Order: sequence, then structure tokens, then C-alpha cells
Amino acid sequence: MAEPGMGESGGDNAVATGPRTPALGVLVSGRGSNLRAILDAIARGDLRARAGIVISSRAGVPALEIAAARGIPTRVIAPRDYPSRAAEGAAVVAALSEAGVDLVVLAGYARIFDPCVVRAFPYRILNIHPSLLPAFAGGMAPKPQADALAAGVKLSGCTVHFVTDEVDAGPIIAQVAVPVLDDDTVERLAERILAAEHTLLPEAIRRVLEGHPRVTGRRVLFDHR
Repeated sequence: MAEPGMGESGGDNAVATGPRTPALGVLVSGRGSNLRAILDAIARGDLRARAGIVISSRAGVPALEIAAARGIPTRVIAPRDYPSRAAEGAAVVAALSEAGVDLVVLAGYARIFDPCVVRAFPYRILNIHPSLLPAFAGGMAPKPQADALAAGVKLSGCTVHFVTDEVDAGPIIAQVAVPVLDDDTVERLAERILAAEHTLLPEAIRRVLEGHPRVTGRRVLFDHR
């Protein structure tokens, strides 16, 4: 994998640690807790990046309010506004390209990309999934958590992976395990996994931006220079 590009810094979500700061395109569909975790990591100086644009598949969601409150450009690209998934994907590619993003992050994005998006950003799209992939792939929360409880596993967790044409099957960047407790409900397990996501996702973004990742087969290797 080539080293991710670097965009110009700017906006109040930028960290002035150098002349060029990587720009993120963050895609959301709901409350935006992972978006907030990314922006908080930037504000603390833990993640040298800026949010270049936040794209939502739904209008009026809290994630858009979070972005707007921090002065980040937003865009709603709703499926119903496009005649096909390909047309929707082309609109996503255009918005990300116009914003000059270096890395795309799916933070609770409830859509499956048309292949044109993956082709436009090869190994530059990250997704977070609430299970220890490849276990319990497919579906949005709380389905993976419910599947984990139904299967009787003792460990669940979350995974950040590169997005490919196959759903939840891209090379794994990072994972965190979360114990499944005897008295867990789907809601309690989902809450603890989400808390782990808030730490894992910003760290995985940092590793990709700074660690010069190489994809070898299904493995992601990092060369920290």
C-alpha cells in the first residue's frame, strides 16, 4: 500500500504540528459517537489529522450537529435521492474528492458501498465493526452483539479493517477484545464494545497515517519509520 497522501491543514479541528495535515472524510449515519471520539483525539493532539468533510446517509442525525458545531463541512448523500447505488457511490466519490481527503473513515455508516467507491480509494477506507472479525461479520449493531451472545462466546470486541468489495472481509488493521459477561444483555455488551471502539478507531487511524501500512495477502503490516 502506498503511503496515504497529506492534505493542507485548516479549520478548528486541525492540529498545527506541521505544514501538512492529513484530511479525513468521515461517513456517518446516526448519533456520531465515533465521530466525536475522532475529533476529540484530534483536539487532544493524539491524532495528527483534520476532518475535511463529514458525509451522512441520513439528514437530521446528531452526527451532523457534532460536525457543524466544530465548523466541519457536511454533506447529506441519502440513498433515496439517487436512482441507483452506483449513482449514490459516484456522489460520495465526488464529495470526498472535492474535499481533498487522504483517508476515508466509516464511523457508523449504514450503507454498503458501490464498488466505484472502493476503486477510487483503494486501501484508503477504514471501517469499524462491533465484533472480532471474521466472526459475526455482516449487519450493523446490535446484530453482531446479539449473534455473539447467541453463540455463547466468551470474548467479543471490535475490529478496524480496510474496506474491500466483500463486506466486512477486508484486511484487519487492529482489534480489541471485550469479555462477554454471564449476565450480559445485548444492550450492555453493545455499550462496552462501543466504549472500546472510541479508543480503537482513532488509534487505528493514527497507525494507518503514521505507520506506512503494507497489505500482504489479508495481513496489514506496519513499518514505523
